[in-house]
Formats: sequence, structure tokens, C-alpha cells
Amino acid sequence: MTPSVAPTGPRSGPCWLVAAALAGGASVAGFGDWNLFPLPLLALGLLFFAWARTSAPRAAAGLGLAFGAGLFLVGVSWVYVSLHDFGMMPAPLAASATLLFCLYLALFPAAVGYLQARFPVALPVRLMLVIPALWTLAEWVRSWLFTGFPWLVLGYSQADGPLAGFAPILGVLGVSCLAAVAAGALAALPYGGMRRTRAVAAGVLVVLGASGWALRSVEWTAPVGEPLAVSLVQGNIPQELKFVDGRYESTLATYARLVEGSTGRLIILPEIAIPRFLHEVDPDYVARLKRRAAARDGDLLLGVPVLEAEQRTYNAVVSLGASPTQSYAKSHLVPFGEFVPPGFGWIVAVLRIPLSDFSRGSEEQRPLKLAGQRVALNVCYEDAFGPEIIRQLPAATLLANVSNVAWFGDSLAPAQHLRIARMRSIETGRTMLRATNTGVTAVVDPHGAVVGRLPSFSAGVLEASVRGHEGVTPYVRAGNLPVVAAAMLVAAAAVGFACRRPKNPSHDGDLRPPA
Repeated sequence: MTPSVAPTGPRSGPCWLVAAALAGGASVAGFGDWNLFPLPLLALGLLFFAWARTSAPRAAAGLGLAFGAGLFLVGVSWVYVSLHDFGMMPAPLAASATLLFCLYLALFPAAVGYLQARFPVALPVRLMLVIPALWTLAEWVRSWLFTGFPWLVLGYSQADGPLAGFAPILGVLGVSCLAAVAAGALAALPYGGMRRTRAVAAGVLVVLGASGWALRSVEWTAPVGEPLAVSLVQGNIPQELKFVDGRYESTLATYARLVEGSTGRLIILPEIAIPRFLHEVDPDYVARLKRRAAARDGDLLLGVPVLEAEQRTYNAVVSLGASPTQSYAKSHLVPFGEFVPPGFGWIVAVLRIPLSDFSRGSEEQRPLKLAGQRVALNVCYEDAFGPEIIRQLPAATLLANVSNVAWFGDSLAPAQHLRIARMRSIETGRTMLRATNTGVTAVVDPHGAVVGRLPSFSAGVLEASVRGHEGVTPYVRAGNLPVVAAAMLVAAAAVGFACRRPKNPSHDGDLRPPA
């Protein structure tokens, strides 16, 4: 059998670098509010196609760097907003910091490009196994290295597509892997003289699409208990005014008014809704909120910083109401925003971010027993870390996220964060309740559908009736281990093949055109 060999074609050059950067930037549209899940697959398919026709590892790394630069410079441009508009960092320094951060993130697809070019195999295997495995491992490493930044992981773009059906089994990382397989299949289709490769690619796309749609109809968890009325409060307190002297009383009045006008048995306020330590808040005000919740035999969750013994401070959520008082302390803190990494103390003099030196909460915290449900809390971008969310499962019947993405203004961040929350619901088979300061406040059902949301940058209360769910999805049981292990096995097999291959590429199905 003659191995599949890619036809000779253009190598990496300025036009291909520009095309890769534009493809990366365009793919960001698949991570927002629009149902554009095919777009990231097409964009990644273009990158894979270019890789398959690029002979030098360094040139392939350049293409990956260009794609990553386009993806992250567009997709996380809101970092500049946080640093400059609200952190008061000078514009040149904020722009430089944002650029460096995005280029750091772009190193991951660059590494994939370099490595896949070092381990060339036959076309179908390379495009639909080796590159997807390396892409998956790169996203996995990015999710934990230097505390992790799993934003814009490919799988999130597929929340509206058929591949989301695999999320309860494989998690978002597994969806990323299958999405990369689909992108590899798309990249293989243009090879008109290679009928077998095209047939395999078309078959892969059909099987992935059909099986994914079928899996989306599977009910992995079941409702438990009676419907629960919930009220999600969005205060819309401008970030630039939140910590200004003289605004504190206005903030208290806003939340008291919204809470007293709510109708839910479970009321949830945003992250750090009250910009003072709990012990500094007027006890009469706290009692007022507690009475409102207890009047319906319910509970209220209040985002508020807490000072404990030994001067340890926490970004916390405290319950008030009919149930015994409970709390959750954020455990995955934001570097520079909530803690200062060793050696970076100088940055405190540049950034003006209040409450930027929190302590980490325990990783062993359990769900809060509130209003007849067991609620797994997570704060801000903690819900971007699927393996951390499943720590409180299967005990939890509901998921709840409290956030304050006002730090990122009217940017792409709120919609991207909502998409992340949707994937957590699909993975776990649980309803996600999101209470935010400026948006997006929403209710997401166990299938990842947004069943209610408030307009951004408006004060209000989202009233909804939800059901708790119990049961264990395969992902909750196993986490990322099966996907990471499988990707490592494929990568190891590619390394082994590369070590044994003859020096003459025409003898082993090398995809690269002759140098």
C-alpha cells in the first residue's frame, strides 16, 4: 500500500503567517454569544492544512505562533481594559503587558506546530491523531501552568454544536480533542488526489457529528426535590465607583432594594457585592438581609470579603437566612488581581486594585446546604477549571457562580465567561446559577441552554424556578485523566515512530514535501 503523501505546496511565508493570524482572530467569534461553532473548526483546519504543507519545524512553529497571536490578541484583549481602565496602569505599560501575555499564550500553539513537524507520519494519522493529541496536551498544560489560564480552550466553542454531546463523558478537554480531530479531517479534504484520505476524513466528520448529536439527547442526571424559586441579583455598580468614598451607602441601598423586591427562596448576590469586610458592615444591615431570606424559609448568598484570625483575608460568599450560616472561600485566586506572585511585589505600586492580597480557601470545601438544596459555590473565573468544579460532586445538586466581570468593561469577557459556565453545566448535568455585578447574570440548564438572563449593565433581579439534579456523569467520575492519558499515548507513539523511521521520507509516508 502506498503511504499518503502530501503534495508539494507552499511553505510558511508572509501570506501564510497573515492567513494564520487572521484565522486565529476570526475563530474568537465562536466563543461568544453567537452560534458559530463551525468557525473555530474551519480556522483550525486552515492552520492544520498549512502545517501539513510546511517542511521545517521552525516554520511550523511560526504558523502556530501567528495563529495563537491572532486568537489571544483578539480573544483576551479585555486584559488591557482591566489593567488600564480600572487598574490605572499607564497605557503603554498596560498595552505591553497585554501583548506579552498574549504572546506567552501563543507559545502553546507554536509548540504544537514545532512538535508535529518533528514527528511526521502518514496524512490521516498526522492530521486526525497526532496534531489533535498535541493540541489537547498543550491546552491541558495551559490550564494549570503558572496557576493556569484555560480561557479560549477550543472545546468551549462547541457548546452549541454536536460535539458538546461528548462533554458529560470527556469534559471540555475531550471536546477540544474531538474538535481538533474534526479540524484535521477538514484539512485533509482538499487533497483531491488522495481518495482514501478524503474518504477517511469525510467518515470521521460524519461519525463525530452523528454520535455527538445522539449523545446530546442522553439524560445523565435526574431531577431531585421540588422546584426552587431563585432570585439572582445584578447590582450594576460601576467598577470605577465601587470603592470610591461616599458610594458605599448607595451600594448598600441598591442591594437592599433589589433583595427586598425579590421573590425567590434562594437569593444570590454577586462577588464582593459589599465592598467592605464582613465585620465592618453594619450588623443591622446584615440582619435586614437575613430577615428577608428567612421570611420565605430561604437563604441569601452574599459576596463579601472576610477577615479571619492571623489577618488572613478571603474572597468569600456567606449565607444568611433560615439555614445555619455557612461560607465558601475562593481557592483559585487570580494572579496580580487577588494575590501577588513571589518576586512581583513591585507591581502593587503600579496597579491600583483594592483587595488584591487574599488568602486561598481550602480545596476540600463542601456544598452549602441551602433552601433544600446542596449548592456548589465557585467565585469569578473558578468555573473555568472543570477539574476543580467536580470536587464538590456528586454531592452538589446545584452549581452557583458569583462574579464581578465589571473589571473588563463592555468587552468580550462576559459572553466568553457565560459560555464557560454553560460547558460546566453540560459536563456535570447540573443547573448553573450565575449572579454578576454588571452581566451576564443567567440561569443555565443541565444541557447548557441559557433559560434566562438579564441585560448587561442594568440593575435588576432574575427570577427563575430551577430543579436540583443528582447523578454522576462519566466526566465527574474520571475527570481529565482518560483524555490526557490517551493524548499522551498518541504523542508517545508518534515519538516512537519518528525514532524508528528511515532517513528517506519517501519510504515512510512523510507528509512534508521534499526540501
